[in-house]
Amino acid sequence: MSRPDPSKLSPETIVEFIGDIFERRGADSYLGEQVTMSEHMLQGAQLAEEAGADDEIVAAALLHDIGHYTNEFPDDALAQGIDNHHDEAGAAILSAFFPPVVTECVRCHVDAKRYLCATDTEYFGKLSDASIHSLGLQGGPMNDGEIGEFEKNPHLAEVVRVRHWDDQGKVPGHKTPPFSYYAPILQRVVDRHVR
Repeated sequence: MSRPDPSKLSPETIVEFIGDIFERRGADSYLGEQVTMSEHMLQGAQLAEEAGADDEIVAAALLHDIGHYTNEFPDDALAQGIDNHHDEAGAAILSAFFPPVVTECVRCHVDAKRYLCATDTEYFGKLSDASIHSLGLQGGPMNDGEIGEFEKNPHLAEVVRVRHWDDQGKVPGHKTPPFSYYAPILQRVVDRHVR
C-alpha cells in the first residue's frame, strides 16, 4: 500500500495519513520517558476508553502529541503563522478535520500541566522527571491571571482529563490495542465533524 499524499489530505484520507505516521514514526523516543511516542499516545487512548470517554475524547487522548510530527504534514498546514510548539501545531493541523473539543485538548494539554501544578497540591508529585524538566521550559506553574484565563475554556474539564491520561500513559511494556483499533473511532469523529 502506498503512503497517503500529504498534499491531498481530506476527511477521507486524514486517518490513514495519521496511521502511516504512527507506523513509521511511532518508535521514536518520547522526550526522556521510558516509552516510545506511539506507546505513550496509545496508552492515553486506552486510558480514556477504559474511563468510558466518548469517541471525541478518546481521539483527543490518542492525538494529543501529534504535533511532534508536524514535519510530516504539508508545509502550508501551519500557514496561519502559529508557533511550532507541538501543542499549538498539533491543534492547527487537526482543526480542519476534528471538532473543537479534540483540538482544544491537543492545544491545551501543555498548559493543563501548568494549570494543575498551580491548582492541585498533589499533582506535581505525580509528574515524571521528564515532565518536571519540561514544566520549567514551558513556563512553570500558572499565575493567578493565567489560571483565570485558562478556566474560561469551555472544554476545561475534557482538557484536564486528557492531561491526566497524558501523565499516566508512560508505563514501559504496557500492552495496548494498535492504532488500527482506534482508526474507526477517529474516522467516526471526523465524519461527524465534517457532516
